[in-house]
Amino acid sequence: MSRPFRFGVNLLEPASGEAWRAKCRRAEELGYDVILVPDHLGMPAPFPALVAAAEATERPRLGTFTLNAGFWNPALLAREVATTDALTGGRLELGLGTGYVRAEHESAGLPFGSPGERVDHLRRTVEELKRLLGSDEHRPQAAQRPRVPLLIGGNGDRMLRLSAEHADIAAFTGARSVPGSATGQLTAITAEELDERVARYLKFAEDYREEPPELNLLLQMVIVTEDREAAVQPFLEHLPDMTVHQVLELPVSLIGTLDDIAEQVRARRERYGFTYLTVLEPYMEAFAPVMERVRGA
Repeated sequence: MSRPFRFGVNLLEPASGEAWRAKCRRAEELGYDVILVPDHLGMPAPFPALVAAAEATERPRLGTFTLNAGFWNPALLAREVATTDALTGGRLELGLGTGYVRAEHESAGLPFGSPGERVDHLRRTVEELKRLLGSDEHRPQAAQRPRVPLLIGGNGDRMLRLSAEHADIAAFTGARSVPGSATGQLTAITAEELDERVARYLKFAEDYREEPPELNLLLQMVIVTEDREAAVQPFLEHLPDMTVHQVLELPVSLIGTLDDIAEQVRARRERYGFTYLTVLEPYMEAFAPVMERVRGA
């Protein structure tokens, strides 16, 4: 039996304390299950933002989506995770990734490294967090035991294996980094390519877990419209190698009437197994009626 749907919103825009709390309350009112914060320079600092979100809300889980492991020393990160989990009453979900924006590392004076080095650092971080936060001697202690739920995001084989081995939630971006881009430019992958990546992950997971994992997809676009083809025309110049049909079929895009989009959400679950979907802040309001349509489905 499939897991029930969960829906998260990734809040990107900095705000005053009052405006931030109002935004989080609105996400709760709309029915989002998880309030998430990314880890990019120029966006809100994840852990204080999540503590403020917890103070403004009662129900939603709170997550990092995803932390840039290259910004963090594992011992200092363990302190942040444990403190935040305690202050939020055990509502934290920890999302981790390698980081993909070279320019941010350069601005912070931190090494970026090769893709392999970044995965190596993430693995060390995950293993050290498990050791530290799993110890009864660690101070501070997280509220959740035996550990804070872990999400790992990535598409490459080594990342998928790491996720299969350690994560409670496997997150897929539906995109890949453009080689040589210092700004973290991404390009979408096709539905067929995502089929292959999910199948690869599930194959790895057979070696490490008995229970089916929770699968997450980050949605890049939600457009409610009666004219699907017209809605994607402005995006074609950014996807020069794709036809209108291919853009409409991208896994990370939901385009159509509310009923169309609800059916697309169900189709993502049927085809790939995605039951946890994350939308970006600009689409928080537009996606809310879709959640109402698919709850309990």
